[in-house]
Amino acid sequence: MYRLLVVDDEEIITNSLYEVFHQWMPDKLDVCRAYSGKEALNWMSRTRIDIVLTDIRMPGMSGLEMTGSIRALWPRCRIVFLTGYSDFDYAYQAIQMPNVRYLLKTEGFDKVMEVVKEVIHEIESGNRINEWLEHSRMRIEALEWMEQGEYFRQFVADSSVLGADNDAMNDDFRTLNIGLDPKLPVLLALGRVAYSAGKAYAEKKNDHRSVRLIWDSFMEEHVRSIGVVDRHGDLLWMLQPRSENPSGDRLVLYLEGTLELIQEACLDSLGLVVSFTISGFPCRWEDVTPQYERLRRLQQLKLGDGIPMILKDQVDSAKSPHCKEGVETSHRAAILESHLEAGRENEFMNELERLSAIVLNGDDLHQHAAQAYYSIALLLYAKLTRLGLQGPTGERGMEWGKLLDLEGHDSMKEAFRYLRRTAEDIFDFKRMDERGKTAHVIDRVCQYIEEHLDQDITLVHLAERYYFNPSYLSRLFKQERGINISEYIEKCRIRRAKELLREGDLKVRDVAPLVGYDAAHSFTRFFKKATGLTPQEYRDNLVK
Repeated sequence: MYRLLVVDDEEIITNSLYEVFHQWMPDKLDVCRAYSGKEALNWMSRTRIDIVLTDIRMPGMSGLEMTGSIRALWPRCRIVFLTGYSDFDYAYQAIQMPNVRYLLKTEGFDKVMEVVKEVIHEIESGNRINEWLEHSRMRIEALEWMEQGEYFRQFVADSSVLGADNDAMNDDFRTLNIGLDPKLPVLLALGRVAYSAGKAYAEKKNDHRSVRLIWDSFMEEHVRSIGVVDRHGDLLWMLQPRSENPSGDRLVLYLEGTLELIQEACLDSLGLVVSFTISGFPCRWEDVTPQYERLRRLQQLKLGDGIPMILKDQVDSAKSPHCKEGVETSHRAAILESHLEAGRENEFMNELERLSAIVLNGDDLHQHAAQAYYSIALLLYAKLTRLGLQGPTGERGMEWGKLLDLEGHDSMKEAFRYLRRTAEDIFDFKRMDERGKTAHVIDRVCQYIEEHLDQDITLVHLAERYYFNPSYLSRLFKQERGINISEYIEKCRIRRAKELLREGDLKVRDVAPLVGYDAAHSFTRFFKKATGLTPQEYRDNLVK
């Protein structure tokens, strides 16, 4: 799914374009809107945007001025400039920019839609594997990849030793053509390809190589990265930002948004479903081992087989040094994991009680208790993610938000009680059938929509609230309800509007904001398109 952002300081133009595109291709296009350059950049900082349809002249920040910030965040984003002015200077500047189109507002909706359709086709064409997958390059890269893979498999096994010698790392990176800097922190991304049973080893190797090439084609403009196969047969990438490009939070945002495109390209070009687990924060090279182990735990993230997912580790190793797992804690966590996966509730609770008693009564209470807490919390968090229960609402309200925040509990003893309550919720939910689990998640989304019809509800907003990526939530919703989220929102708004109009106490202009329309004329146009009547005509018919 691609994301279109409509930007114009004239509200009637923004809303009209939004309504046109909102209903045009709901399966392929998620539409957002903004009324200023500043508001548009806020959207950019929240989610990946693929196409920006913007007025070239706006007060405060023009479309041209906004372009630099767009390019810094999402370099593959396509821009279509709209203007009511035949201003040669502005047009000339726009035409000189790469991936930019220029249209006059007087050309009408049909022309605008035609251009957006062409842009979508260009994006899809660019996402496919091209002629650069030639055999000679693949052979050379395969040899280099094998050497790099062997080096990093050893590195990940014991980064506390190998990552501490900066000079040795520098020599190794240069010899193995590893384009990363041992002096700078690194971000990790773990990818898992969903294979059907019986796929041959050679086929998997070729698939890994192809996924890595797709990764490079999308990432190389913004990040330096090395991808290898770990000891479990999954793909592991080490990433750093290129100079003068996003770092920290912006790099993680860029990574999340671009991974959606990589997933779609892998599915379209290779027929492969790829899921990703990524670091939420960069870590030191000597902390790669514990960071990698946390990603391994969070990798159990799918609601169902064959669905691509993206999960982010929210723990900052620099601020939570005690969440690194010791050997004993890892062993017991593995036992707990096996009980959880098999649905053995009594055995899980008994093992949890034994582990709690050991760590809470130990000499070094804080360190060992923290190690055990985070080990179990990550296990439960991964399970909640797979079950779709990790959002901000649920049986225990906001409590689940504290899973990865040990400091949010009043005491260590209370923290372990909290783990037990969370585990009880999981076992209760696991007793539901699979159909019921998916329905539970979607029911929560629908309830939120119906309770917030007076707000500008978007797919991006819902995905943020319930910790999904937007494309996955869109597919899951349609699978469960048989219609797109946008269609469901419109049906709810129409139903609520009819209820308010039947009551008769409110004027039409007062009904509009209660169902999410700031402007009465936009509400009237929306209502008539859905019912064939204006709101006033609908009310008059009721009276008759």
